[in-house]
Amino acid sequence: QMQLVESGGGLVQPGGSLRLSCAASGFTWDDYNIGWFRQAPGKEREGVSCVSSSTGYTFYAGSVKGRFTISRDNAKNTVYLQMHSLKPEDTAVYYCAAENRLFSLCVLNPNVYDVWGQGTQVTVSS
Repeated sequence: QMQLVESGGGLVQPGGSLRLSCAASGFTWDDYNIGWFRQAPGKEREGVSCVSSSTGYTFYAGSVKGRFTISRDNAKNTVYLQMHSLKPEDTAVYYCAAENRLFSLCVLNPNVYDVWGQGTQVTVSS
């Protein structure tokens, strides 16, 4: 059974940092691009960052570029999202997702992702 499990969310003050983890099981990890998405109350789900399977290519949404860093540890079947300089507008449920369009760079289109985690809450507030 293909499964993704996020962890690392929580409450942090503005300007603080968090690291989210996305652990995968039940599928051939190396064949999948991984993306992070988020959804705030009353808003549509938006792409945050993604990392490609074989090349290590990464992409960031403009709103997080320079503050967030995505990385993957293939030995642990885990992708991380390191978040710095957090802002109240970063508050959302964060999801990781996997897709296996072979030989394609990752994209932040949620419609191409096949497997989703359950999400982890990130709240940025003083």
